[in-house]
Amino acid sequence: QVQLVESGGDLVQPGGSLRLSCSVPRFWLEMYDIRWYRRTPGKEREWVATVRIGSDATAYADSVKGRFIISRDIGKSTVYLQMNKVTPDDTGVYYCNAFADWGQGTQVTVSA
Repeated sequence: QVQLVESGGDLVQPGGSLRLSCSVPRFWLEMYDIRWYRRTPGKEREWVATVRIGSDATAYADSVKGRFIISRDIGKSTVYLQMNKVTPDDTGVYYCNAFADWGQGTQVTVSA
């Protein structure tokens, strides 16, 4: 049974913005760090960002630092990934992860 559900993937132009959402069981938000990963064409799945339980501290891969923002809304049981100033290198399938569980992914395509 899939517990994590991503949404929000779309076709976006270079330089544009997109917000991804990950629906998470509410109690998981209080138990686990939540991470976004992506699988881009020709590459292994790579870590993108983390939001930590308790402190809400965040961490980012160098490739997205300063452009992407991860956040969580406990009331809505959702973790977001705000993607700004996207480039074609951001094209890929984006996955949400909590502990050992993964969502099915949402496709982001950056193209003119």
